[in-house]
Amino acid sequence: MPTRLRKLVGGVGMLVFLFVYVGVMVAIADHLPDQWAVKLVFFLLAGTLWGVPLLPLITWMNKEP
Repeated sequence: MPTRLRKLVGGVGMLVFLFVYVGVMVAIADHLPDQWAVKLVFFLLAGTLWGVPLLPLITWMNKEP
């Protein structure tokens, strides 16, 4: 697969994943208890863990043909 096509597919895949991820995280956040410590931990984890599933996709996008 050509590099430009691979990056296009990966970019669209990242956008779709992020839209779904944000929707799921918002739905989960609505059901959290109203305590600042719980929300702090949740949003710290949700804000950093989104990158983990994208690492293989980014690696695939940037590999040489």
